Amino acid sequence: MLTHSNEKPFKCSVCNKSFSQRGVLNRHLFTHSIEKPFKCSICNRSFSEKNKLNNHSRVHSVEKPFKCPICNKSFFHKYSLTVHLYLHTNEKPFACSICYKRFSRKDSVNKHLLVHSGEKRFKCTICKKSYSQKSRLTIHLRVHTNERPFECSICKKTFSCKDRLTEHILVHRNGKIFKCSHCKNSFSRKDHLNNHLVVHTNEKPFNCPFCKKSFSVKYNLNKHLIVHSGLKSFKCAICNKSFFRKHHLKRHLLIHSFGKPLTLFKCYICNKSFL
Repeated sequence: MLTHSNEKPFKCSVCNKSFSQRGVLNRHLFTHSIEKPFKCSICNRSFSEKNKLNNHSRVHSVEKPFKCPICNKSFFHKYSLTVHLYLHTNEKPFACSICYKRFSRKDSVNKHLLVHSGEKRFKCTICKKSYSQKSRLTIHLRVHTNERPFECSICKKTFSCKDRLTEHILVHRNGKIFKCSHCKNSFSRKDHLNNHLVVHTNEKPFNCPFCKKSFSVKYNLNKHLIVHSGLKSFKCAICNKSFFRKHHLKRHLLIHSFGKPLTLFKCYICNKSFL
């Protein structure tokens, strides 16, 4: 009867989460232990619960019994089909209890809740920056590896995360839809407009923690921080000299360009010269 009541007398001694049944508590306790007694006989992956092993075993079978009636895409698990159907209906049944943002998957809500907790468990081993979600750390690591796996099918431009690709596709569809209310500039992305608006306020809210230099745009601060990291990701393929920034490498490559002398372009306002 406890299942139908709100009473949850079985409490986890590790995280204080409560359950209505002892069996559910016992299964939950496996998540805190390293013990994973249920091993897949094909790939040797281990699981803390037998039903999770059974669900995993379907991955190794060719059969995908759960088919979407709209687009005919097939899935190993019924839950995966249920989540997929939300894409067609745009239904988001799971809401965050704090900010009421809605999601199509319950695990997405659980990941999102870490944003409110302030806990940042996932730390970059290169620059020590921390994130509340593993997916955010994965995206961040591409800054260090220069990996850009998401490609625009129209212009072949690549991006480090799917959200940036989605925003970019709007450029091909709608052009520059975000207009500055102070001047005639227009932008294809809202964050570009927000970055531009700082120009009108002279505000520089992004401070370098190492040298106290300030920037109006976070992107410029991130570029600047590379200097302090000591990481020179851009290497010349000819002489192996390394650089902090891509445009520094491009400028350096001119030295190797067929032995021709470098051409300097002079600014007519300040007389500063550039390659």
